[in-house]
Amino acid sequence: MENDPSAFTQPVYSVSDLTAYIRAVLESNENLANIWVSGEISNLSRPNSGHIYFTLKDSGASLRCVIWREQARYLSAVLRDGMAVEAHGAVSVYEQGGQYQLYVDGLRAAGEGLLYQEFLRLKAKLDAEGLFDEERKRPLPRLPKTVGVVTSATGAAFQDILNTLRARCPLVEVVLAPVPVQGEAAPAQIAAAIEALNFSVKPDVIIVGRGGGSLEDLWAFNDERVVRAVAASQAPVISGVGHETDFTLTDFAADLRAPTPTGAAMMAVPDIADLATELQSYALRLAQTARDEIDMRRYALTTIVHRLESLSPRWQVRQGMQRLDDLSLRLAAGIKNYLRAEAAHLASMSGHLAALDPRNVLKRGYALVRDEGGRLVTSILKVKLGQTVDVLLHDGAFDAVVKEVKK
Repeated sequence: MENDPSAFTQPVYSVSDLTAYIRAVLESNENLANIWVSGEISNLSRPNSGHIYFTLKDSGASLRCVIWREQARYLSAVLRDGMAVEAHGAVSVYEQGGQYQLYVDGLRAAGEGLLYQEFLRLKAKLDAEGLFDEERKRPLPRLPKTVGVVTSATGAAFQDILNTLRARCPLVEVVLAPVPVQGEAAPAQIAAAIEALNFSVKPDVIIVGRGGGSLEDLWAFNDERVVRAVAASQAPVISGVGHETDFTLTDFAADLRAPTPTGAAMMAVPDIADLATELQSYALRLAQTARDEIDMRRYALTTIVHRLESLSPRWQVRQGMQRLDDLSLRLAAGIKNYLRAEAAHLASMSGHLAALDPRNVLKRGYALVRDEGGRLVTSILKVKLGQTVDVLLHDGAFDAVVKEVKK
């Protein structure tokens, strides 16, 4: 078989070059340079250097994390193993260890509470059934004729929706299905209203909404019955529940989520001003073109910056500091294990010595017998009748006279 010359022309990289390249790739990704990661803290370590090292894990994976001393002193929470947190930072590589890790610059406790836990449980259940899949989301009609609205008839949300619909598209027909938006009776009535609109009115789009409130106030829109009704709706559904920062399970099941009820109305119908629409379209295209150009320039600049950072003494020092911390922890663990082994060996030797100590034998009831010359009597053949012997016990001695010798 002839040799393939191309097999000998491929470049060969050193481990350092490859690791530096991987680091540059990770750090040039904007999604990884500004990211929040949630998980549970484990293997928490605080060396004397002031840096903090820990592993962030969930049921499926783990991620090594570092908080430099400069950021660690601003932490308000006391970190501990098992603590559920959300960590913010950037992903990069610890080159000496060949490991990618999250360099944390912000930390906060994960959300807690019975309602929030129930929210997560039900979200996971319905998500597993496919109710939140993007593939099932439907586009909104470009110019709907009838818009169904499911909300409270007396709330400000309906007036906001109605005013917005009239201002943007006065010809559209609005059909209200009035329902309570909180309380025990609300979920069943909201679900029934969505079904009734689809069956009798057959609108082109349905808006489900209400004003803002606490998690408890918005809980009706996390009810499984409401979520399933939204997912099963024949007409596309826009969810306009609460404010921009509020999220409910209805938002995930709806075909489109709006930040507010007013925003839902704006999404439901187009503005009749065709010229304004055209101008807005051109403005969006121009803005997108500008963003693309800026992104391209930013990517090129980021690549250059990371190349310069890879040569920065500060980065090398930090890498060396982390390596020193690793070696310090390993040395401390080695010394501790060595001392533990030596202590166990010493205890074992002490036990052996104690077992061989004649005084400990005497304490168990034995005695040492010596003749007049101080020699140990080890046989009855070495004593005579009438001979005086010295008997040594653990707490003293006494003299005795041999009256009888028995074999």
